[in-house]
Amino acid sequence: MELHPWVPQLIASVIVILVVLHLCLGAAAYLILLERKVCSWVQDRIGPNRVGPMGLLQPLADGLKLFVKEEFMPKGVDRTLFILAPVITVIPAMIGFVVIPWAGYLEIGGGQTVSIMGADINIGVIYLVATGSLGVYGVGLGGWASNNKFSFLGGLRATAQMISYEIPMGLALLCVVLAAGTLLPQQIVAQQLEGQWFLVQQPLAAIIFFICLLAEANRAPFDLAEAEQELVGGWHTEYSSMKWALFFMGEYIHLVVGAAFFTTLFLGGWSINPITGWDLPQTGGIFLILLQFGIVLGKCFLLIFLGMMIRWTLPRFRFDQLMKLAWEGMIPISLGLLLMTSLFVYLGWTSYLWAGSLGAILILFLLQPLMPSQSKVNKRIGLVGSRFSPAEDESVSGLAGTN
Repeated sequence: MELHPWVPQLIASVIVILVVLHLCLGAAAYLILLERKVCSWVQDRIGPNRVGPMGLLQPLADGLKLFVKEEFMPKGVDRTLFILAPVITVIPAMIGFVVIPWAGYLEIGGGQTVSIMGADINIGVIYLVATGSLGVYGVGLGGWASNNKFSFLGGLRATAQMISYEIPMGLALLCVVLAAGTLLPQQIVAQQLEGQWFLVQQPLAAIIFFICLLAEANRAPFDLAEAEQELVGGWHTEYSSMKWALFFMGEYIHLVVGAAFFTTLFLGGWSINPITGWDLPQTGGIFLILLQFGIVLGKCFLLIFLGMMIRWTLPRFRFDQLMKLAWEGMIPISLGLLLMTSLFVYLGWTSYLWAGSLGAILILFLLQPLMPSQSKVNKRIGLVGSRFSPAEDESVSGLAGTN
């Protein structure tokens, strides 16, 4: 009996979804271990090293601890939304990866091929952005339903931050879509295989997009929604056991999917040549597909490691600095980049987009003094006993004493 043409693709898509979903779930556990190891390495400590060889069983111990911890629900919470919030946070993160091309096309005989992705839809980029933006609802509802002022303020902060940084992320994404001329992730990768990586052509858009990925995932230095010094644990202060774990599972799966999205848009997917010339073919047998899949996972790992190094290297922003960076810095820059990309695509200068990025930086640097901004946003507040920023009355009395 002859199969319908869509049956092999359906089987391949189901296999890809199951494999990548379980990889993401396992990565969410072991990325926490990697995070703690990177933290200890940066701070010249040892990190988890007791549970299993080199601490490799630490995620299992943490998971078992969270499973048996008491489920605590404070008085006065909105029970329905309190329970749904972690679920609404983690599910959008777990459905976004289906449009990521993890490899090229697998030859299955008879001249037929199947794409190695969960769903080859014609609005793949829009789908991924839409599912990624749904996580803000879980964060906002969790903060509001907790009946806790610190949780509520953390939810408000997270909502404002995620909505603000979605704007420059979308504009940087539009730069790639305009240059590629398609919304299909496979076609975006194919254009980079035939030419240059978009990281080389549009480096400034790539930097903006990566910064927005960290902000969307509430990663340091953009984790103001859970600043311990001000808001205890932020929107998940009142959560415990597996509800608390779901928030962090969503964060790390967002990180994995975001790294895969960045790889697709700017790093050429499974491409190994960022400039021009020879590269891996799109279509081949199972060994080529496994090689391409491994290259994509390797690039994702390097991006996640870079995000962790940024977390343990840079200090946390103040919240007004965080919002100022988005509205007075990244949004004007990304608008300028989008205008430049539109002009270059219209004139057919797509191979010189890198020069346009440098020109946009120069123009924005010259226009920056003319742009509206807050005055003295980082003014120091006088402190009694401080040598660097003394209180005004203290400095006056000190001067009087010297005279």
